[in-house]
Amino acid sequence: LETKLQETPYLDHLISYSKPGESTIFVNLKNGTPAEAVPESWYQVRKKLWDIRAKLPEGVGGPFSNDEFGNTFGIIYAFTSDGIGHARLRDYVDDVRQQLLQLEDVDEVELLGVQEEKIFLEFSSVKLASQGLSPALIIETLQGRNYVTPSGVAETDKDEVHLRVSGLESVEAIRELGIRASGRIFRLGDIAHIYRDYVDPPEFKVRFMGEDAIALAVSMREGGKVLALGRSLDAAMAQIEENLPIGVGVHRVANQPEIVRRSIGEFLKVLAEALAIVLLVSFVSLGLRTGIIVAFSIPLVLAATFLGMKLSGVDLQRISLGALIIALGLLVDDAMIAIEMMAVKLEQGWERFRAATFAYTNTAFPMLTGTAITVTAFSPVSFAESVAGEYTRSIFIVVGLALTISWLVAVLFIPFLGFRLLPKPNNKDAIQNDHERHQDVYSRPIYVRFRRLVDWCVRRRWRVISLTVIVFFGALGSFRFVDQSFFPAANRHELMVDLWLPQGASFAATMSEAKKMEAVLVDDPDVDYFAAYIGGGSPRFYLPLAQELTHTNLAQFMVMTNGPDARDRVQARVGKAFEKDFLGIRGRVQPLFNGPPISYPIEFRVVGKDYDEVRRIASLVAEAVRADPATRQVHLDWNEKTKMVQLSIDQDKARILGISTRELALSLNAILDGHSITSLREGNRSIEVLARASEEERIALENIGDISIPTTDGRFVPLGQLATLSYGLEEGIVWRRDRFPTITVRADVVTDVQAPEVSLRIDPKLNRLRAELPQGYRIEIGGTAEISADDQAPIIAVVPTMILAVLTLLMLQLQNFQRALLVLLTAPLGLIGVVGALLAFDAPFGFVAMLGVIALSGMIVRNAVILVDQIEQDRNNGSDLHTAIVEATVRRLRPIALTAAAAVLAMIPLTQSIFWGPMAMAIMGGLLVATVLTLLFLPALYAAWFRADSSVPIADAPPENEQSSRT
Repeated sequence: LETKLQETPYLDHLISYSKPGESTIFVNLKNGTPAEAVPESWYQVRKKLWDIRAKLPEGVGGPFSNDEFGNTFGIIYAFTSDGIGHARLRDYVDDVRQQLLQLEDVDEVELLGVQEEKIFLEFSSVKLASQGLSPALIIETLQGRNYVTPSGVAETDKDEVHLRVSGLESVEAIRELGIRASGRIFRLGDIAHIYRDYVDPPEFKVRFMGEDAIALAVSMREGGKVLALGRSLDAAMAQIEENLPIGVGVHRVANQPEIVRRSIGEFLKVLAEALAIVLLVSFVSLGLRTGIIVAFSIPLVLAATFLGMKLSGVDLQRISLGALIIALGLLVDDAMIAIEMMAVKLEQGWERFRAATFAYTNTAFPMLTGTAITVTAFSPVSFAESVAGEYTRSIFIVVGLALTISWLVAVLFIPFLGFRLLPKPNNKDAIQNDHERHQDVYSRPIYVRFRRLVDWCVRRRWRVISLTVIVFFGALGSFRFVDQSFFPAANRHELMVDLWLPQGASFAATMSEAKKMEAVLVDDPDVDYFAAYIGGGSPRFYLPLAQELTHTNLAQFMVMTNGPDARDRVQARVGKAFEKDFLGIRGRVQPLFNGPPISYPIEFRVVGKDYDEVRRIASLVAEAVRADPATRQVHLDWNEKTKMVQLSIDQDKARILGISTRELALSLNAILDGHSITSLREGNRSIEVLARASEEERIALENIGDISIPTTDGRFVPLGQLATLSYGLEEGIVWRRDRFPTITVRADVVTDVQAPEVSLRIDPKLNRLRAELPQGYRIEIGGTAEISADDQAPIIAVVPTMILAVLTLLMLQLQNFQRALLVLLTAPLGLIGVVGALLAFDAPFGFVAMLGVIALSGMIVRNAVILVDQIEQDRNNGSDLHTAIVEATVRRLRPIALTAAAAVLAMIPLTQSIFWGPMAMAIMGGLLVATVLTLLFLPALYAAWFRADSSVPIADAPPENEQSSRT
């Protein structure tokens, strides 16, 4: 199967695990697979499986394919029963399923934890042998009495009358069945124990708060609205619960609509607080009327952005909400720059129409360049051919829409509002006194002091440049002390608790340990409720959840706590319980995480050909991982062998008795596991009739040699006379990657330590071991380090194209390569503040912080473009270079400071968010430092680059012949 599946188009790698009676293969496509090519790839997988089906051994079921493995069941209900049997409960839940499937946004509804009913026919092989009966005779008689076949049609002159022959219709009818053997008739109920019960042992069970339950998992159709689905489900379930009988309990286990509602509520709260801060900055710094004009622009930009999102097919989800939050710190910047420019000109005595048009002619195109550069900076994240790129593509669309619309509003709507709302200049000789009023505006004390500071920086340019470069490289060196985490933890209240027993443990042993954990959780005041999944993992109720499939030795709990603080307390208590009361169990308790699904944060794969050699190498890798103080719960994903009994058949004896190896295996399987004979039909269900040995013969392993095996002539022979029994061990499970046995060394990390950092610290220590590996064996890094690298590599690949696009935009605006390069050099300087802020607040640098750095670079470049453009305008109007640099910087002080203050303060509400907090801190710290450097370092760098004359004196007010505008 693996060999055939390696021909799949766009295949990245195969992962499989095999255990007795079952093999599961995961087909993973490459990160850059086009979305339209995925369905074709899955079709090819199905086709290849069908092609190889005929080559599989007789009796193999399948192969079956599941290309809906990624479905997320965001809403899960647990149904419990008090005094109502499991079979009746299933009927009720099945009826609920049919009703929920009628809802508009429901795609799939699955029942989990259903225990199939069986009719067991248990017999003693010794007793049968003493009566001269063979299991084959019993099976043949049962099948003959219950055979389903057409019985003919009788035709009359008017009608066709179908004949129906009755079969076995009840358990009692099976008991009364007569078996003829050796000239006698035996009642089947006298020679076998016949009863109706549920599958034994179970394969998978669901429990809710310590009670057996049936789970109903609901997934949303593609394009559906989760909040609308939540409302329709609430209404439907309220009506359904009224009609359920007393004793049936309905409990909600997973509620994605509520999570989304809470996230949107958090966003709206942050949005309202940020808007209030932006408006306060506008009113305090620009005045009431000017602040009102800026305030008018916000709902206009947001409304147009939401309309653009609707037309672009972008829904409100975590990433698009984050993009709106990023845009929030930027969307008023252009409006503030335009209205500030107009207000200054009105203070200088200009007419309103002239001031309004000047705000457009002087700043429109530099702002457009800055907007385009900011949007372009997000292209690597959004267009990377990776899972992260697909996950974050909406960032580019939303930020692009918001900033483009904000620019249009700033250059068209804001001047119009300013013309209508700002007061007329209160001076009849405004035009004649233009120079005098210009001096009045920029002769205020704050401008005088700032002019002296800028002049000092320009005259001592090399000191400023040197100091900035030293600080910048110091920040780069300090970056290694910043925690690295590509995706932060989720702020959800759930905990996932795993109990892994040794490989080969029985379902009963797993259930026993699960009940011990239920006793730990049921009285915990910080636990709202919990659901247990025994024999497998939880269904995927959360997209990044790394789903565990069926394993008899696994019990997984989903524990809903009463809040983030309660979650941490429960996690600590469960961790202590594992250490004290669950000896021999590999226990794990952890919150949910954002990002791609991954089982363990620390993983190292050992790949090779020989099982024992791979196991030996993996043990050495585990020692190296365990030696790092930041790791815990270090283990191998498969290592323990399971018990087995080897039957060495005496082929000569078997041939004399007419018993083949196949017949012997089938007989043993029927005796121990059961043999499906026929089925009893009830309504639309078939209840399987299963024949097997009595409980004493199934459980007593020491008596296995006494099991009687039927021969072809009707006699019975003890198994010990046909085969030699020996006890041993075998692989309980085998994991493979691309057809090679692979053991993965896995570990968690201690709190407040980032997994990629730990993995990258351990990996070089394995190089000596790698150098000693036999040919054909290798050690690979996995876990979050691999995921981060896989997601970041495509992003880095797009960066050169992004830089080229930014340079092109700068060239179009500045018309000079040197000025364009000078502006580009200022973009990385924000890292000084980013590193300082992340270190100060102990925040990790990951995906969201990287988004903050990208947005920050756009802000820095835009301010630099506007400042450089202002310097060139002044030079074109006759000012010398030194004076142009200083006066242009003075005039850019207020708009740059105001937009920076608005952006920084707007991020304060976001710092409390677990997910978006690092981004807010990166923007705040970076923009504070970058604003200072734009106003002080950039003038010094410009003066050094173009060799400004430092001997030119600078007065405390603009010179009389200074012209700051072009009409």
